[in-house]
Parts: sequence; C-alpha cells; structure tokens
Amino acid sequence: MQSCWRSKEFHCFIWSLPLDSACAKDRWDAGTRCPLTCRALVWPPPPSPSMWHCTTTRSWHGASFTWCRASRAPSPGPSAPLFRDPIPRSQTPSARSGPTTYFWYRETLNISPSIDSHSSLNWKLVTALLAAWIIVYLCMVKGIKSSGKVVYVTATFPYLVLVIFFFRGITLHGFERGLEYLFVPEWSKLFEPEVWLDAASQIFYSFGLAFGCLIALSSYNPIRNDFAREALIVTVSDFFTSIFTACVVFSILGFKATLAYEDCLAQRENSTSLNITDGDCDFKTIISESGSGTGLAFIAFTEAINQFPIAPLWSVLFFLMLLTLGLDSMFGTLEGALTSINDMMLFPKLRKEILCGIVCLVSFLISLCFATSTGSYVFSLFDSFSANIPLLIIAFIELLAVSYIYGLQRLSDDIELMIGSRPGYFWLLCWRFLGPIAMVVIFVASLIEIFSKGVTYEVWNSIKGYTEHSPWPWWCQLLAVLLVLSSVMWIPGAAIVKYYRLIDWKEEVPAYFPEDELAEEKQFQPHISNRLEKVLFGFTE
Repeated sequence: MQSCWRSKEFHCFIWSLPLDSACAKDRWDAGTRCPLTCRALVWPPPPSPSMWHCTTTRSWHGASFTWCRASRAPSPGPSAPLFRDPIPRSQTPSARSGPTTYFWYRETLNISPSIDSHSSLNWKLVTALLAAWIIVYLCMVKGIKSSGKVVYVTATFPYLVLVIFFFRGITLHGFERGLEYLFVPEWSKLFEPEVWLDAASQIFYSFGLAFGCLIALSSYNPIRNDFAREALIVTVSDFFTSIFTACVVFSILGFKATLAYEDCLAQRENSTSLNITDGDCDFKTIISESGSGTGLAFIAFTEAINQFPIAPLWSVLFFLMLLTLGLDSMFGTLEGALTSINDMMLFPKLRKEILCGIVCLVSFLISLCFATSTGSYVFSLFDSFSANIPLLIIAFIELLAVSYIYGLQRLSDDIELMIGSRPGYFWLLCWRFLGPIAMVVIFVASLIEIFSKGVTYEVWNSIKGYTEHSPWPWWCQLLAVLLVLSSVMWIPGAAIVKYYRLIDWKEEVPAYFPEDELAEEKQFQPHISNRLEKVLFGFTE
C-alpha cells in the first residue's frame, strides 16, 4: 500500500527539489542574491536547523545499518521450520515466536520488555557501531572528493542487487499475490493523516529535502549547471526506483505470506484440536502483518530469504545492499552538516579532517543510546518524532522565505541568469501555494490524530512471542517534544539573537558572482510582468 502512493507523492512534493538546487548556486556562500537573502531570512544560514536535524537523524541512521553488520539470521534447517512445519506455541520462546524473530529480538538486540526497563550496553552492537562510523569517517575524511568516489559503488551496488532479487522474486510461488496487494489501493486510507505524513516523510528522506544536504552538495556545481534538468531527472528516477523496489519487496513478501497462508489452511483442515478460525487464515491480514520498518528488513525479508536455495548467498547480498544504502544516507546528511559548519566559519582554524573526525565521534557517542537493551525503543522514538514533523516545518519555512520574503520574481530572474529560462507557472504555483498548503494540512491533521488517538510503540512480549503496542510513557512524550523543538527552534532562536544583536554576528562576504557576464551570455532581458504574475505571485514592474 505504501508504494502505490508514489504517484501522488510525486505530484505533491516535486516542487522542493529544484528549489533547493536553485538556492545553492555556485557555492552556498558564493551567490549574490538568492543565497544571501536566504541566509538573512532563515537566520542564520538555513543549514542551521537542518544541520541539527542531520545530527539527530544520522545518529539513528548509523544504528540502522549497524544492525546490518550485527545481525546474522539463523539458517533454515530441520530444527527451524519457518512455514511448512508449524511449531506448537506451548514450546520454547523460540518456538512461539519463530527462530528468525526470536534471534532478532533476543540474540541481536537482547531487547528489554519496555523502554522503562533497566538498560545496559550491548557490546556486539557497540563494536559494530564503532566499525560503521570508522567506515563513514574514512569515506568522508577528504570531503566531497573522497565520498564522491565511494558513491560510484554505494549508489550502483543496490541497483545490481535489486535486479537480482527482482528476477528471483518473480519466479517464487505466490509472488503475484504480493504484487496485487501492492498495486490494488485501499481508498479508505486517503482519509488517514498518518498515511499522508508517512508519504511526506518518505519523500523528504528519499530526496534529502530540508536536510540541507541537497543545498550542500549542489553548491559544488558550476554556476552554469542546468539544475532544473537534473532535478527532473532525479525526481523521475527516484519515482521509478521506488516502484521497482516495491515490486521486489512485495514479490518476496507475497511468497512468504502465501506459504504462511497455505500452512494455515493445512492446519485447519488436518487438525480439529487447534482453534483456528477463518479470520486467522486471511491472506491480507497475514501479509499486512509481515512487518514494517526494521521488522520488514530484519525479520520478514530474512524469513523469506531463508526459503531460497543457497540462502547464505542471498543473505550476504541483501545485507550488503542495506549497508551501502546506509552509507549513502550518511554521506548526504554528514556532508550537509560539515558544509554548514564550514560556511558559518564556526571553527575556521580547524582542519576538515579533524572536524569530520570530531563530528563522527560526537555522532557515535550520541548513537550509543541505540546500542543498549532498550535501544530499539529509543530508535523508534527518534524515527517517529525526529524525522517527519521537523522536516515538514523546516521545508515550510524554506518555502515561505523564498516565495514570500525573497520573492519569486527575484528567484525567477536568478534562475534565468543561470540556465537561460524562467521557471513555469507550475513551479511558481507549487512554491507559493500548493507546497505550503499541503504541508500545513498534513501537519495539522497529524497533530489532531496524535492528540486524539495518542502515540504508541511496539514492545517485545517474550512470553507470547510477538510484539504488542504500548503507549509511550510521559517522559518519552516530553522527549519527543524536545526532539521536534531541537530542530525547529534554531530558526526563531537565531532570528531573535541576530535581530537584537545578542551575539556579535560577523556578516559573511559573498564570493564573486558573474551576474553581468551571465546576463550578456544568456542575452538576458528584463522580464515584464503580466497581470496574472502580479496578482498570483506578487511580481512588480
């Protein structure tokens, strides 16, 4: 159900990608009007809230692909029949939950009963976490020069693995039922705010919007770079990649759910002692409960892979793919933070290698909270509150600053100087109206749902052998509010500091921008605004 929303996500959030690229120009601090005005509007430079947001998100990003290194799923065998030989729930905890689920929660995570439980470090995860951050540092130590070369591998390897898994998935028994579940929509989901918030969060993460990493990376492009064409290529590529990935995932989940469904029917027919109802053998229920989030990758997908021939080979490919995806995510967020620190001249005398090492060390220390027995619950807390709502707010402020304060007319002039053509009315409508309205509606609807239904998280019940939903304790809800505020309060806080001159803020000197040269090269002529542009977009003569 998630990926069939890509079409709607594509139309709702396409506006933000070229906007981030446009405001970067040749370097973030090298532009003449758009970058400088953006800095003055989203005080200090916009990467500040994004920089702190990158600090929190890259910590739990590191934890997520640390689990790729620490988790080794049990190989299938006579003692671990996953689907075809049902295990009575009256036996051991491993039998009640299934070997893969038990291994994930008890062996890999060594998880506590709840987030209120006593917590202790899981040294296997700490070691893997340290190794992961060392890899990130070695790839980022030389900045964009070193990470850019590594990306050639980390960006292409997942595509290779996905192609292999795709052709393997469409040969599995029951794959078509998984694809049917993916592409046949449930229209009632349109009225659930959580679906729209998840869709918005997925788009922000997929494109890197509002993190500051797009601005940081695109700032290295030459001034004459056609960012509009590249933004469209990235948008379309991401859309089709998402659809392709969803087909791979749901073909394998369809295989897993079909085996479980057939086993359930066989149990009901062959045994009258077991209390199995028709509702227990519903295919949609089985596949919808296959897993989500970390459970999808480390439990559901792993169980399906265990049914493949030569299972260890497929497992190695899958977890290497997750590792490279995690590295790619880390490169973008870390580069966004490092570029922001350098552009604001916070530590002008500190070499970039040392600064990168300090940032990685601080991030490692923060992420140690995920390497404890309650770390999975803390990870869920960060995942739920440190990502979606702050990203919405930051992106909303960026759109307001560029569309209403800096002005779409000046932005259009800047874009015309750079690529030789002005943005169409579609983009102007998205930046000025559709984007802010969509974000406000999603934000308000999400808050209403949170306050009306409350917030819960999944806890592992070792006695029953499965997870249950439990409400967050009061101190976690307070921490959730602080996580949101820690990212967005930089905007009004820095504005107050700058307006009242509470700190001696040194104004940045913009680098050279060849405006006259570009105007002559592009044969730039002053744009004469029509009535529609004046009324809708605030253009002047």
